[in-house]
Amino acid sequence: MSAILAIAQTEIRIGIRNRWVLLASIILLVFALLLALLGSAPSGATKADGLSVVVASLSTLSVYLVPLIALLLSFDAIAGEIDRGTLQLTLATPVSRGQVLFGKFCGHVIVLSLAVVLGYGVAGALVFAAGQNTGMDGVADLVRVIGTSLALGATFIAIGYVASASVRQTGTAAALAVAIWLFAVVLYDLALLGGLLASSDGFFAKVLFPYLLLLNPADAFRVFNMAAIDAAGASTGLAAGGNAMPFGPQLAIISPFVWMAIALGLSTAILRRVQP
Repeated sequence: MSAILAIAQTEIRIGIRNRWVLLASIILLVFALLLALLGSAPSGATKADGLSVVVASLSTLSVYLVPLIALLLSFDAIAGEIDRGTLQLTLATPVSRGQVLFGKFCGHVIVLSLAVVLGYGVAGALVFAAGQNTGMDGVADLVRVIGTSLALGATFIAIGYVASASVRQTGTAAALAVAIWLFAVVLYDLALLGGLLASSDGFFAKVLFPYLLLLNPADAFRVFNMAAIDAAGASTGLAAGGNAMPFGPQLAIISPFVWMAIALGLSTAILRRVQP
């Protein structure tokens, strides 16, 4: 445990020193405030909780930004150390490869947590202080979206380790991380929308679509939060597929945790075969 904590502390110090926490916090805060300004008009015209309306927009924002930040944090975790020749020095100490990976994972999750809590927390506090029709229900929604965003980010950190352990050059790992993000949050949804257009009332829309949403951790995150917030527009688009799930959209949040466990196990197995 001491080795894991030492590696995690090193990753946290690197994240703070390289301004990762500051930069990610500013990015999330700026976009969150922009969404808050855009969402303030409809919240004043309806009886909906003002903060809940903003949190519904933050859920969509998290789908795009949190996985990207997570992959940028993790893509060089293994490949970068191989490239710089530091992995061999690390493994020369009395620490296992699984401990190295888990220590990095804990450190990167804490770095991401600081950024998400600061970015969304400050934006949510400003909306709560200045908004109308804002109550404790909105605060609960904000806490939930922050917690699930951290789960989504941790999942993509683990997926980034798979990409990083599979190659030996940092540039290749970066390209692979961008490809993973592009497929998971853009191309996958476009493919699902294409399938819906081609078979709006057929087998794909009625049977396959809900399970394909659950297969993607980013879409599962969106389905869970939109169903929990129950804000305007939550039952339309890709998130509406959660209503057709036989087990209910509330269980969709299991998907990121399953992917996280699979990715951590796979990256550990790959790292054990890597020769630094």
